[in-house]
Order: sequence, then C-alpha cells, then structure tokens
Amino acid sequence: MSLRTPFYKLYESRIIHHIERDKLPVHIGVILDGHRRFAKAEGLDDYRKSYKAGMKKLEELLSWAHQTDITAVTVWVLSTDNLNRPVSELNPYFEVLEEFFETLPALGRELGFALDVTGSIDMLPDRLIASAKSAVAGLPDDGRASWNVNVALCYGGRQEILDACKSLVEDLAFSGVPPEEMSSHIDEESFRDHLYSSTLPDLDLVIRTSGEARLSGFLLWQSVYAECVFVDPYWPAFRRVDFLRALRDFARRERRFGR
Repeated sequence: MSLRTPFYKLYESRIIHHIERDKLPVHIGVILDGHRRFAKAEGLDDYRKSYKAGMKKLEELLSWAHQTDITAVTVWVLSTDNLNRPVSELNPYFEVLEEFFETLPALGRELGFALDVTGSIDMLPDRLIASAKSAVAGLPDDGRASWNVNVALCYGGRQEILDACKSLVEDLAFSGVPPEEMSSHIDEESFRDHLYSSTLPDLDLVIRTSGEARLSGFLLWQSVYAECVFVDPYWPAFRRVDFLRALRDFARRERRFGR
C-alpha cells in the first residue's frame, strides 16, 4: 500500500485538475453501506471494529467534502429498517455512533460546518439520542458556518413523507383551515417546508458504497433529479480517489431535470 500511495496522490491530483469547479454538486448524499460485509471480508472478529473504521472514514469524507467546497452533505448512517437486525449487531453500532457524535462538534468547528440530525431518533436508545442532540447543540447554526452536514439517523424515506404529510395537515388545522379547503393549501412548497431538512437544497449526487445499485428510500423527495454513483468498495474501504471519481462522473453528466 505504501508503494501505491504516491500513485494515488498523483491520480487524485489529475482528477481534481480535470473537474470544472462550476460543475461540482451542491448537495451530496452518501449511503454508508457494507460495514458487516467489510468485517467478514477482512476477517475481523467483531463488527465493532468495522463500525469504528466506518465512522473514521466518515470523518475523512467530511474533510474531503470541505476541501472541494461542497455546500451540503447528507450521510445515511442508520435506517429504520436496520432496527430489525439482531441486538448483538445493533448495540455495538449504537455505542460507536455515540462515540462518533461526541467527537463531531470538534470536527465541525475545525471544518466550519453546521450540523443537523434527522430521522425517527425517538426510536433509538436514550444515550444515543442524547449524544446526537448534544452534537447538534455543540454546533449551533449561528450564521458562521460555511456549509451543512446532515446525519440521517434512524431515517426512512417513506416515514419522512408520512411525517411531512401529518405535520402539514396539523398546521393547516391549527391555522383554522376547514378540512374541505385543505387540499387547495397543499403544494410542493408547503410540503417541502415540512420535510426533516427543509432548508437544504435537493440532492445533486447520491453515492452508495458496497456495490448495491439502489437508493432504498434515501431522501425520496429530495433525490428526484439526483445523479447516482454506485461504487464497489465497502464503506470502511471507501477512498478519497473513489470520492473524486464520483465527482468527476457527476461533472461529466448532462443533467436534464426531466426535460
């Protein structure tokens, strides 16, 4: 690996040089897939080591995004479907996520990002909820942040849409709108205002690791015109060169937005 490092650095430099800055995505979504398969492939004796490697990789990803002046990054670290996994697999991951959130404020201050955590976090253990909320409180959106990081934690795309519908109807009812008139008050703008991260722009690029070629419900509303790049490495093995290749592929595509 030490012999290949200079080659990769040269290759990364060439990729960066050939990417036009005005064609970079504004909002990137990353699906962190493949922790358990990475552990098995590497012969690790427990998943905790793989989860730790994955969170370390996530810190690296945020640094890479900062270096390329990306405006917003949403990372999907846990889905609602993942809660169906055995407790023996979930508890170590919950603990690693707690540790990750504890280190996130320092990283956020270093890289200058504002933080949000979105999803059905009330379904998670109290300690993890407290850790996530503490991280958000440690990085207040006070106007000084130059970009945004959104951690999708216990997130499900269908659940977000259901929650947005319920919240919108509740607001209309609270405002005194009669039931028979509610439909006339519902449009794309009013619906978007009730999504978990309503202030972030739609996704431009979605990257999924581990060779899986599907979105699995990731930001269903926001990804309608997103370009997708599916890469083979498991998340803990994801490299900066893989990230830059995804940016290069995005910059080469002609986006038509349904036209």
